[in-house]
Amino acid sequence: AKRSTSPPVQAPTTLHASLWENDSVTMHAQSPIIRRKSRQIYVGKVPVGGDAPISVQSMTNTDTLDVAATVAQIRQLEAAGADIVRVSVPTMDAAETFGRIKREVEVPLVADIHFDYKIALRVAELGVDCLRINPGNIGKEERVRAVVSAARDNGIPIRIGVNAGSLEKDLQKKYGEPTPEALVESAMRHIDHLDRLDFQEYKVSVKASDVFMAVAAYRRLATLIEQPLHLGITEAGGLRSGTVKSSIGLGMLLMDGIGDTIRVSLAADPVEEIKVGFDMLKSLRLRAKGINFIACPSCSRQNFDVIGTMNALEERLEDIMTPLDVSVIGCVVNGPGEAKEVDVGLTGGSPANLVYIDGKPASKLSNDNLVDDLERLIRERVRLKEQAEQDVIARSQ
Repeated sequence: AKRSTSPPVQAPTTLHASLWENDSVTMHAQSPIIRRKSRQIYVGKVPVGGDAPISVQSMTNTDTLDVAATVAQIRQLEAAGADIVRVSVPTMDAAETFGRIKREVEVPLVADIHFDYKIALRVAELGVDCLRINPGNIGKEERVRAVVSAARDNGIPIRIGVNAGSLEKDLQKKYGEPTPEALVESAMRHIDHLDRLDFQEYKVSVKASDVFMAVAAYRRLATLIEQPLHLGITEAGGLRSGTVKSSIGLGMLLMDGIGDTIRVSLAADPVEEIKVGFDMLKSLRLRAKGINFIACPSCSRQNFDVIGTMNALEERLEDIMTPLDVSVIGCVVNGPGEAKEVDVGLTGGSPANLVYIDGKPASKLSNDNLVDDLERLIRERVRLKEQAEQDVIARSQ
């Protein structure tokens, strides 16, 4: 059995104390988080674990038999920045339509399968990028062996997904109720299935809707195996409550350096899961995608409509994937200080608002057409940044 060769994860209090004591922790610097060392696997073209960026994924909620609707939703998720998308495949008919869906999209797809091992064998033939199964509910040992052989032959990793709501009956009886220990024991039981077959290309999740339970389970599991961990607070809730719960739970783990791929589970449009996931990683400086806005909540000192400006900019600039820091501050109390640390900064002022570019005062904007003018400036900075990156690549070739 391949168990973790890395030292145990630091106790959270020790790690957090080290962050506060680190003199290099400054605004917009690299993240001070030291990530847990894990084995790297590939989900299609996306590396998961090792030194790869933490990937963000979601799951379709369309009927998999409806190819057009599912493909449309996958493309929306991909446009929002999804690295990986999971699709439920509950029947053999769904497996056949999954093959058609797979041919029409670019983003790697994970097939979510339970109970019927033949579905896993079929989607493996049809080009799935990852199998989400629990070896324990696939059935007899020979069925597990058949699925693992198909995964091995086709270069497909497996995700073991343990959930507090579907623990094995004997574990429910042993522990009386879902606990972190029960989640980890279930995960290790499934892992042993794969270890016996010398299959190491897998990732693991131990999800619960309770933040404390999920965090404790992931922290324990992180010390026991070397494989990458898929983080999630399952059934977290609606857009607002689920975002808060996921941000607290996943944030605690990410601050510990735990986690190689994440899904924010929301009872909302799956696109929102991708947005929240990336915002979470951006706030911890673990990923950089699109615009990182710094904005004040506004007060009576504001010299322009901060909230209206921010709502408009976020909606208009969703298509930008190039990392850029932008501050939108309504007055001169904190505006200049924030603006000096970003790519584009707007500070409210009278009779005109001051724009900073690369930390230096550059121009003034009136409130008339403020959003239009600011959007134009931001898009121009994006264009110049992208051009500079292309020039560097061209010179290196």
